[in-house]
Amino acid sequence: MAQERVASASDIPTGEVRVVQCGARSLAMSNIDGTLYAIDNVCTHDNGPLGEGRLRNGRILCPRHGAAFDAKTGRVLSLPAVKSVAAYEVTVEGDDVYVDCPEASS
Repeated sequence: MAQERVASASDIPTGEVRVVQCGARSLAMSNIDGTLYAIDNVCTHDNGPLGEGRLRNGRILCPRHGAAFDAKTGRVLSLPAVKSVAAYEVTVEGDDVYVDCPEASS
């Protein structure tokens, strides 16, 4: 896995989630109390865009049906989703945000 620059830290305000691209993979990047986390941007219930959802108490809520995922670990927390999503290591250097991101599966 190679680290890839995906955003500027200033683009992801505290308490918000944004969609970023890491190679061919779409990620939901959240800012929890000034620390950035990245998980796959696809709800395991119906492929909803998690990065367009809301960040509440460390959980990302899918905008389609409200499934909740832990923004730090990708663990599924509520129905209708039953499968967790992958989480990725995030590194911040100055204002540059990097993610260790494998190639997207085909």
